[in-house]
Amino acid sequence: MSSAENIDPLMEEQEHEFCGHTLKLAMFKGACLGVSAYIWGPGLVLCQYFQDQKFDFTGKKVLELGSGTGIVGILTVLLGGDVTMTDRPKILQQIQYNVEANIPATARNRSKISALVWGQDQDKYPTDYDIILGSDIVYSPSQFPGLIQTLQYFCRDNTIIYMSSNLNARMGAHDFHSDLLPKLFNSEFLHQSGGDYIYKVTKKTSQESSACV
Repeated sequence: MSSAENIDPLMEEQEHEFCGHTLKLAMFKGACLGVSAYIWGPGLVLCQYFQDQKFDFTGKKVLELGSGTGIVGILTVLLGGDVTMTDRPKILQQIQYNVEANIPATARNRSKISALVWGQDQDKYPTDYDIILGSDIVYSPSQFPGLIQTLQYFCRDNTIIYMSSNLNARMGAHDFHSDLLPKLFNSEFLHQSGGDYIYKVTKKTSQESSACV
């Protein structure tokens, strides 16, 4: 896939700085990508959290769900991670463009871009990721069953999931994080910035799962 092909004539760019890296992100606003053509608060808050907590992803195998513009996944590569950025097929060109614009060629071998539709494609992927990332992926109750199925597939004994969500502006997000997610996973609140909340999610032990039945 070449990012130079069929570039959106209505493309807009934003510039953000995290962890000493200046990120120039293109948003393909004329390509009918919907919400994926924007940089949303939860992604920025998660990047800021990585900076504030001095995250180092060196040696970590990372999967990002719903990458959108790729801002979180790109920063994770720049912080040392081996990152697979995923989204619906039509979003991938936008991610590819931003990867090529922000990740040096010498580090690009640690970035992969691949289609993943929640609840459908997850079993095509391995389950040995150390970290799963998701920013602003909790936005519609119609998507929750597929998202939960995908999270359950990837969340193994040693997997850590970092989720950043806007609980006030996204339909069903509060119930997802307060009721649905804790029934299936251990969910720890980490940080709040305005309406954006970050959670650390891990797999329940067999004893914990039995206690929830």
